[in-house]
Amino acid sequence: MTATTLETESIGIIGGGISGLATASLLANAGADVTLYEQQEQLGGVATQISQDGFQFDAGPSWYLMPDVFERFFAHFDETPEQYYSLRQLDPNYQVFWKDGDTAIVPADRAGQRALFESYEAGAGEKLETYLEEAKEAYHIGMEEFVYEHRPRLRHWIDPSLLKTARGVTLLGSMDEHVSGYFESTKLQQLLQYTLVFLGGSPYNTPALYSLMSHVDYNMGVYYPEGGIASVVNGLVRLAHNQGVTIRTATGVQSIQTVSNGIQFETEKGTPQFDRGVSAAPPAYTERELLATGVRDHRESYWENRTYAPSAFLLYLGVEGEIETLDHHSLVLPTDWEPHFNSIFDEKQWPENPSYYLNVPTATDDTVAPDGYSTLVILVPIAPGLPDNEAQRQQFRSRVFDDIAAYTGVDLRGRIVFQEEACISEFAAMGYPDGTALGLAHTLRQTGPFRPDHRSTAVPSLYYVGSFTNPGIGMPMCLISAEHVTQAIKNDVDSDRSSRFSRLNPMKARN
Repeated sequence: MTATTLETESIGIIGGGISGLATASLLANAGADVTLYEQQEQLGGVATQISQDGFQFDAGPSWYLMPDVFERFFAHFDETPEQYYSLRQLDPNYQVFWKDGDTAIVPADRAGQRALFESYEAGAGEKLETYLEEAKEAYHIGMEEFVYEHRPRLRHWIDPSLLKTARGVTLLGSMDEHVSGYFESTKLQQLLQYTLVFLGGSPYNTPALYSLMSHVDYNMGVYYPEGGIASVVNGLVRLAHNQGVTIRTATGVQSIQTVSNGIQFETEKGTPQFDRGVSAAPPAYTERELLATGVRDHRESYWENRTYAPSAFLLYLGVEGEIETLDHHSLVLPTDWEPHFNSIFDEKQWPENPSYYLNVPTATDDTVAPDGYSTLVILVPIAPGLPDNEAQRQQFRSRVFDDIAAYTGVDLRGRIVFQEEACISEFAAMGYPDGTALGLAHTLRQTGPFRPDHRSTAVPSLYYVGSFTNPGIGMPMCLISAEHVTQAIKNDVDSDRSSRFSRLNPMKARN
């Protein structure tokens, strides 16, 4: 970032999730007077915590990946993540239960990974080395040239020097096509593509560029913050306080209006004015609910025609006893998972034979449940926009419990002492279009310059940050999005100051 100071700027931020908190700290660190508004009493957004009866659950993200991004973020403040929370690397990374009765444990070490791949396909261990070397190159080029380096316009992506730098990195084609060029085993293909769910896509609509996620998984490792992702949120809150950010919880913003000298928020507790405003709420919600009809960047048809990442059917369970057969992270997959992805992106219906994720934090951290009990989170990706009335939920809940018992050997019935759930309706109530749980899917037409811009063109001094903008979905991407919007504001402040200087000193500016 440049050395631009924002000491004369007052900035209001809507939303206290990962991106809102990160943006607040970066702007305050640059000198701005920052006030953040969160409509809920608890900060974190979708990364909030459920805590009751001695049980603690991460309501949203539960994988800590890409530790380098967190280190980069805290380095802006000359600090490290370890000053705010403790990390433990998991080994194994996760386990997989296939519905044909097969199981696989994915270890953290390369020798174990090679042996696992070789056990499914002769020569696959060596192929994995080649694939991961290319994934590593894709990661470094992708992060430096396409993620950290903000390229908001298509022309920025077709610059000859960039294309020369990215030569050899597969950008187009689907992940399914890319991975099947290396491995014949559908199970190995799944092991290299399951992370696409974190990006809100499928192997069939996500560009091959995202093979870089295999580097994240196999080379960089999977971590657990002690106490869960809530400890990361708490760390970001503490960082924001340290930077002098004013945080107003239980204070929702009801509208955004332009005023002669900037922007005004309407809240139930007043109408504060700022030089600039940042919305960490979904842009679709901001436009539909907070802005007047005539001052929106997009027509309604734009939002209706987006490809949204999956929603989720989530169960947060307090379970009596240990859940011995499940590791911290477990996946349950059909050997043919294409029908489930079709149910999300094409047919728009509840899956008949679901793939799903099981999270057992008590396998690593016994502080998140009372003695003698376990915590279990079940996440089934489903299509956004589906009806999710209680009858439908009850039917699907029963199907999932039967499925878990059949394929993992864990029978939960009669052992559940605490239960909470979330689904499409809950995400929709948070302002996420069609109840998506993540944001805009990373399809080719929604990657890079095709995502909503950080700057509003319709409302002067309004900016957007978060998973609907660049670079996209996930906690690390939200931290980088905060960097992008902070730099955009700095650039605009510089431009405004230069413009004022030119008007006040026409002869000096001309010289």
